[in-house]
Amino acid sequence: MTEILTVTLNPALDLATSAPFVRPGPKLRCAPETAEPGGGGVNVARAITQLGGQARALVALGGPNGEALRALLQAQGLDLLEVPAPGQTRHSFSVTDEGTGEQYRFVLTGPTWGDADLDAVLDRIDDSAAGDAFVVLSGSMPQGAQPGWITRACNRLGQRRVVVDTSGPHLAAQAVGPQPAPYVLRLDSHEAMELAGDPLATREDSARFAETLRQRGAARIVIIARGKDGSVMADGDGLWRVTAENETVVSAIGAGDSFVGAFVMTLAEGLGAPEALRRGAAAASAAVQSAGTQLCLPDDYARMLDLTELDRL
Repeated sequence: MTEILTVTLNPALDLATSAPFVRPGPKLRCAPETAEPGGGGVNVARAITQLGGQARALVALGGPNGEALRALLQAQGLDLLEVPAPGQTRHSFSVTDEGTGEQYRFVLTGPTWGDADLDAVLDRIDDSAAGDAFVVLSGSMPQGAQPGWITRACNRLGQRRVVVDTSGPHLAAQAVGPQPAPYVLRLDSHEAMELAGDPLATREDSARFAETLRQRGAARIVIIARGKDGSVMADGDGLWRVTAENETVVSAIGAGDSFVGAFVMTLAEGLGAPEALRRGAAAASAAVQSAGTQLCLPDDYARMLDLTELDRL
């Protein structure tokens, strides 16, 4: 299995709870909270580990929250590569309304990074990842990292296969096709619609836009997630669509990260991108059936994999 290194520069100590109702005004008496490690790259590494794979997680930690997060990661047996963050690790917080089942997610900001901090972490990644490794940049980029930093990272990491799942200005900058490009770019349907200036009403619309991004040079493989309608992919060999067997949604937290984890793990095992798409979708479907931030549990994943269908468009 090819080495996988996930990178989380803006991790979070994720707290989750529930309340009988959520509305402004009264004090909300909550159920006992759970604490889990959070952040895109952290969750990708956790998903890979839960599914029986191996991944090393480079995580920036700082302050008491960082110490608590480190303890959680170590307790879960994650192969942790710690780097110092330039400030306190952030919290994120989710509350489920027990009456409606709706989930409210509060994402706090993390520390601000300077150019020297970002250069130092690129040095660490370059020193730590094998020459043919998959390097996963997943989650929000830290404050201080300017759009275009993904291109800078791809340039520094050379032949390593960079997988990107981010949002906001960094995604918009990547969508115009700066070079060198990552190996994989994943985005959700809402993000794709904003970039396309089009509702992308059908899976064929999304697949064609994924191919547009690929031809533009945004990445070698482009994936667009369409929620309950599955995901589509353009990989240079065709346009693909995979189903999503996720009618039961307990918690949406970590579904995308579970997708990326199973997708990259499949590639690292030497299988092709279409099969990686199928396994990624199965992991995402498994994740939404788990409470809080438990991600994709192996039994759920195995069941969803049997139900997940792949088609060429």
